[in-house]
Amino acid sequence: MNNHFDMKKIVVIASLLAISFTGSRVFAQELKKLTFDEVIKIAEEQSPQALIAKHRFRASYWSFRSYQAQFRPSLFLTGTAPNYSNGFLRNYNFNTNLYQYSHVNSVTSSASLALQQAIGFTGTTIALQSNFFHQYDFGYNNRIFNTTPVSINITQPIRQYNSLRWQTKIEPLKYQTAKKTFLSNIEAVHSSAVTNFFALALAQINKQIAIMNLANADTLYRIAKGRYQLGTISEDDMLQMQLSYLNAVTASKQADMNLRDREIRLRSFLGYNENVRIELIIPNVVPSLQVTTSEVLDLAMKNNPDILTNRLNILNAESTVNQAKVNKGFNAKLQASVGISTNGSDLGTSFDNPSQSQSVNISFTMPILDWGRAKGNYRMAQSNLELTNVQVQQALIDFQQNLFLDVEQFNLQKDQVAIAAKSDTVAQRMYEVSKQRFMIGKIAILDLNNADSKKDQNRRAYIQSLQDYWTYFFNIRTLALYDFLNRKNLDTDYEGLLR
Repeated sequence: MNNHFDMKKIVVIASLLAISFTGSRVFAQELKKLTFDEVIKIAEEQSPQALIAKHRFRASYWSFRSYQAQFRPSLFLTGTAPNYSNGFLRNYNFNTNLYQYSHVNSVTSSASLALQQAIGFTGTTIALQSNFFHQYDFGYNNRIFNTTPVSINITQPIRQYNSLRWQTKIEPLKYQTAKKTFLSNIEAVHSSAVTNFFALALAQINKQIAIMNLANADTLYRIAKGRYQLGTISEDDMLQMQLSYLNAVTASKQADMNLRDREIRLRSFLGYNENVRIELIIPNVVPSLQVTTSEVLDLAMKNNPDILTNRLNILNAESTVNQAKVNKGFNAKLQASVGISTNGSDLGTSFDNPSQSQSVNISFTMPILDWGRAKGNYRMAQSNLELTNVQVQQALIDFQQNLFLDVEQFNLQKDQVAIAAKSDTVAQRMYEVSKQRFMIGKIAILDLNNADSKKDQNRRAYIQSLQDYWTYFFNIRTLALYDFLNRKNLDTDYEGLLR
């Protein structure tokens, strides 16, 4: 008896704790009522998709900075300390004109400080350099210092592939493409926000429809049962009303589940956690905007990253052709150096009596027999360039055709929204009239169900027309990267993206 009583107490206490915990979780949730513009803004600022676009731009920025650094003076310090050698070294004896091996037991160290500057147009590299060399021979107890306080070194490619020159054409366009790609990715975020917004908006509307339909079905079913008992309607009509009521109960539960699902999806898209609940304020007006095909096309040819990427692909293919062409023939490299050098047995005297030093050499490469490999690489690069040109032309044709269709579709959307709004109003009114006529026995149940179905269809069609308008609106913004409402190019604070 006491055990049973104690068990009941435990169950009651556990139930109270569960209710208290559940209530606290519900109470802790923050309800955010968001407009369409607010969802677009939040998605742009904090959605994971927007953050990914931001980090991709950062990578492109630092790649461009690395390219720019190649054309600025560079200061390098290189060296070895120490380099110990103990063994036999082969050297040439000029007295006997023979090679001989001599034992070496020494330690050497060296250092070089070079200030280097590249010239992109010619591919020339100029360096101002200082060198230091020290050797101590343990066998002979001999020390040597050799220094080059200053020397000027020039390296000039002759008929070689000039990668720096091609980079001056490719890298700025590549960075410009990265900027436009970021803007295009943000517009893609806006488009995703439209999809997620109206998916939840439609779920809200479906829930409202389900609640209203359930209330109406309950009322009409009660009336139908009363009429059936009075004998004014048939059992078939009464069962039809009962079936409508049961379907409305099922639809209400399904609508509730779909609403939670769509809310979770939008919440995740916007980067909110489970402590936030979202309720949408559905827009009831759209901008009165019409655009021309020529205007959108002109802007797209200047701003669209796909167009810039096509130009970039052609430049890369041309660069590959140039490299293959140079590699199949004679090429050389000129290296010249002029400076002063000194040597001595100790560091203090090694700078005495400096002497001038010069050196010039030309190294060259000329293929004699490669079984057509270089020629094949050149022909392959030419073929790839021709293929790229064809692909770019076809891509441009497809881009223009799709742009024409998108512009025409957008220009139709404002009227479609107006028609859908009017149809929604008419269908709502028609249902109310049909409902009143059914209640006084003027129309049959089939006519009422037909009016009910049209009411729901037209309400959903209105939401779909709003989604279509904003989908095409952001689509043409993405194509042109242009704000048609404020009449200006889309832009952002690129420096701010790096913080």
